[in-house]
Amino acid sequence: MILIVDDDAAVRLSLKLMLRREGYETREASSPGEAMEIVRAASPELIILDMNFSRVTTGQEGLHLLRQIKIFRPSVPVILMTAWGSIPLAVEGIHAGAFDFITKPWDNQALLRRIGVALELNSPAEGGDESADFDRSFIIGRSAGLLNVLDTVKRIAATDAPVLIMGENGTGKELIAEAMHRNSRRRPGPMVKVNLGGIPSSLFESEMFGHRKGALTGAITDRDGRFALADGGTIFLDEIGELDLNCQVKLLRVLQEHTYERLGDSAPRTTDVRAVCATNADLPSMVAARTFREDLYYRINLITVTLPPLRDRVDDIPLLVDHFVGRHCEATGRQRPAIAPDAMDFLKTLPYPGNIRELKNLVERTLLVTPRESLTAADFRGQYDGPAAVSRPAASSLESKERQSIETALAQTGGNLTRAAGLLGISRQALYRRMEKYEITP
Repeated sequence: MILIVDDDAAVRLSLKLMLRREGYETREASSPGEAMEIVRAASPELIILDMNFSRVTTGQEGLHLLRQIKIFRPSVPVILMTAWGSIPLAVEGIHAGAFDFITKPWDNQALLRRIGVALELNSPAEGGDESADFDRSFIIGRSAGLLNVLDTVKRIAATDAPVLIMGENGTGKELIAEAMHRNSRRRPGPMVKVNLGGIPSSLFESEMFGHRKGALTGAITDRDGRFALADGGTIFLDEIGELDLNCQVKLLRVLQEHTYERLGDSAPRTTDVRAVCATNADLPSMVAARTFREDLYYRINLITVTLPPLRDRVDDIPLLVDHFVGRHCEATGRQRPAIAPDAMDFLKTLPYPGNIRELKNLVERTLLVTPRESLTAADFRGQYDGPAAVSRPAASSLESKERQSIETALAQTGGNLTRAAGLLGISRQALYRRMEKYEITP
């Protein structure tokens, strides 16, 4: 059941007719009090909420009602609706736990897409083995941290929700983006990868949107940009934290309106892409420092996936080493050497500031300079030039760190469990289990 909350009877009727044509059951409320009675008595699957119920158009009534709803039904997605669509108000609503924000008059198809995404993301996982139709064959690992990330990816891959992948350099953000594309309805379409940190600001429009012949120096032919090449598929925008403010404005427009113009051409073009962004930068801090646009930040991270560093995935190190050794030997024709137990013990103690990429380089470098049939800790130690090895903390220490991480995420999101789970890179269900384990209340 979808609950429609709006003081305008015409709006409620219009939404009801549209939703019922699509097969949705609906209920209506004309005031905050009536809405809360329904929320307490029933459990809507989704709520469409107007933000103004009087002559005052600040939106505070809607925000207050939103916060009340989240107390009683914290997991129910809420889409805010208002005729007074300001970015600050949208941001405040999302901070308070709203799933999305639209303005009146709305586009029926756009609204239905958002409703579909919200319901799909909030639906309980179906029984049976989901891994059978989830392609993760190119992702190595079985640690709890990685499995939690893949659980989130599995749930969101089929949607068109914008995703922000966060993590240190070398943690495999590009592979996670590939997993989203391969397991989405866009799989037959292209996946275009763009390193935004490698594009000069002066060439941003040409690279991303294309250009007409003669539009700039060296443009001897018409050229399609990355958004045109990605049409019908996925565009992966890596290092998005490196964009300057001027380029951020241009990117926001195409992500928000799905239109752009090539350089030298005033005719608007449309693009149908799913945007997956990635960064190792602290975007919330950049937003606070006004070096990253707040509206762009909330446009790209409807869902946030945070990858754990390799030092928190010690159980995956033997699998990764085996994979890198096998791939190197296959490529070079070398007979596969054995990895001595002391070598694996040594590799598990390294801090890996460069994460998986650093481990890969260490393994390949050791293989190149050590022709023996068995590799020991001394062989790897001789090729290692990083920080000193560290002793792994005891289980109790790890649990203390995990509890602290959960409490920090809850504090940063104001107790919003969905966003806290996103920051931690785990599913809501996994977050619930850990909160229960550590007796944490939001």
